Amino acid sequence: MRKSLIATAIGVSLAISAHANETPTSHQNPAASASKMMAAKSATAANPLMKPSPLQDEAPQFDKIKVEDYRPAFAAGFKQHNAEIAAIANSSQPATFDNTIVAMEKSGALLTRVAHVFFNLAGLNSNKQYQAIETEIAPKISQHNDNIYLNPKLFARVAKIYHSDDKMNAVDKRLVKNYYDQFVRAGAKLSDQDKAKVRNINSELAKLSTEFSKNILESFKNDTILVTDKQQLDGLSDSEIASLAAAAKKAGKTGYMITLVNTTRQPILGSLKNRALREKIWNTSANRAQETNGPLIVRMAELRADKAKLLGYPNWAAYVTADQMAKTPKAVFKMLDQLAPKAVAKAKSEAADIKAEMDREGADINKLQPWDWAYYANKVRAAKYDLDESEVKPYFEFNRVLKDGLFFAMNKLYGITVKPRKDLPVWNPNVKAFEIFDKDGSSIGLFYLDPYAREGKNGGAWMDEWVTQSFLLKHKPVVYNALNIPKPAAGQPTLMTFDEVSTMFHEFGHAVHGLFSQVKYPSLAGTSTARDFVEFPSQFNEDWSINPIVIANYAKNYKTGKPIPKALLDKVLRAHKFNQGFDTTEYLAAALLDMEWHSIPAGEKITDFNAFEQKALAKHGIDYTPVPPRYKSAYFSHIFSGGYSSGYYAYLWTEVFAADAFAYMKEHGGLTRENGDNYRNNVLSRGNSRDLMEDYVKFRGQEPSIDALLKRRGLVDKQGQ
Repeated sequence: MRKSLIATAIGVSLAISAHANETPTSHQNPAASASKMMAAKSATAANPLMKPSPLQDEAPQFDKIKVEDYRPAFAAGFKQHNAEIAAIANSSQPATFDNTIVAMEKSGALLTRVAHVFFNLAGLNSNKQYQAIETEIAPKISQHNDNIYLNPKLFARVAKIYHSDDKMNAVDKRLVKNYYDQFVRAGAKLSDQDKAKVRNINSELAKLSTEFSKNILESFKNDTILVTDKQQLDGLSDSEIASLAAAAKKAGKTGYMITLVNTTRQPILGSLKNRALREKIWNTSANRAQETNGPLIVRMAELRADKAKLLGYPNWAAYVTADQMAKTPKAVFKMLDQLAPKAVAKAKSEAADIKAEMDREGADINKLQPWDWAYYANKVRAAKYDLDESEVKPYFEFNRVLKDGLFFAMNKLYGITVKPRKDLPVWNPNVKAFEIFDKDGSSIGLFYLDPYAREGKNGGAWMDEWVTQSFLLKHKPVVYNALNIPKPAAGQPTLMTFDEVSTMFHEFGHAVHGLFSQVKYPSLAGTSTARDFVEFPSQFNEDWSINPIVIANYAKNYKTGKPIPKALLDKVLRAHKFNQGFDTTEYLAAALLDMEWHSIPAGEKITDFNAFEQKALAKHGIDYTPVPPRYKSAYFSHIFSGGYSSGYYAYLWTEVFAADAFAYMKEHGGLTRENGDNYRNNVLSRGNSRDLMEDYVKFRGQEPSIDALLKRRGLVDKQGQ
């Protein structure tokens, strides 16, 4: 996932509050006033956020930044940026590309810096202090964005450049169009009365989104399952049980504590023999945050519908997709509905195999339930492919997967080398810092990896930036990946599931998209593309994890160092498409749920969000009880706090590109520098500086087809039907 917590705040170097709330104080004692001024100057000088970091590539000084630094840094950033924007809007000089568009690109340096650091760390190391600041700052961000995009003088200057006949190169024209579209979509053409309504909606949405995210973090902390009888954990390895015991001890509890990942499915369900405990875990997962977030999502959906109507769209989905590659909700529904019957049919076929396994084992279960699926699916996989997950995991040790798998593949494909930077400060002791070097030995930028789950860290996996690449600002990229691998007990190795291996490769696909950016303007750089394109590089990168050359290089036993036996490797590769009916169905259910939430028209009132959810799934024939949505509404962070509203479909939309691209590379030699350079030069380095489909065609020679996707997900038989 490409995280976008601050996209609306600093995506075009426009961030936070438009008017500093300064109240002059009269009749102050001169000496006292001078003392306060000196103290303020001293505090400002000591605040590491107030000026560019002296570290390489302006990497943040994580060892020096304190929570109390944020408020004064934001305040100073507001004030500085307000002055810069006011100077542009109120200039007496005729509007030109340089004095308006480029000036906006250069504005807000301090505010961009502090926002990047704060919002990223708020998702990585959140606590009550961060939450309090975020609650305070979110409405100010919304207010500031509105004051920028609804400023008639500023819009008039942008519009004049947009409609002018000035000769500009293609990238400059794209940047101007990007600004113009942002202003129009924000409501710049609305009446003053409607602008006021948009402001109110934006302010409330900002508050609700922050509250939703806060509730999710609380859920990770509170919605845990404590097991006191070790026998109930039958099926888990000794190291897994030790990890649960360590988690309980850290929380001040006695026993074994099971914490949830952010999806409906829970990996632990694949191993636990105790059905009652499996059911308890699943129910805890599926029903979390309903009381706190249920009312919020209903209100957010209604507000988004109201905003869409003000801006001239029938619903929020139409508003969002108009700015994406899909263009219309109809195109999205067409793709999802085309795949839904195939996915459900495949899932039911898998369910039949699972039920047969349950009967063979003599399980006293009349009806297959969601908490049964993973456990018995693993048995089916073991029988069908003679593959045992516990037999495989010793070959997926974290450090070896990272260095001999991911970094090895990236070297083969792009010629880059990765070197640890233990001298750089990090935000958590488990974070790893690296410097990325190009094939000619030059430094590309910095990369951080935050691998383990912990309290205060958002669930899931994502990529984001500390510094965005830009030739205009002379910035090299500084990016990070966040994973949520369970941390093993002290002294134990981190043995990964194959899903976790795929996720590591996925997120680094986002990372190279940011690292390889070669773009002048920050608004068009790196991963600043349409939502239904940005997941293409990440999903494309996943497939290198199963490339025979790559997997043979990293899949080695953590104890003996011996490579994975060919027979076992063949089983892993053959089993890769296993359970794809389940995977595809749960994803499609979530994507359709997202689209239905955001297809409601203004004025429609939702009285029961659970009933709405069930009706939405039934409408598309994807209400298959054993396979629930990957995310239920109450904890669907992607669409209610993560910037993916009406955009969760993007994972499948871009998988069409990813599967097609990988098939093309496979046909042309696979893991070669020639292939890597072609892809890097025509896709990864371009950001959003050129039409995105044009990027793909330049790389591939034609637009993608869905054929490779169907094969990748195992939704067609050998004859392609």
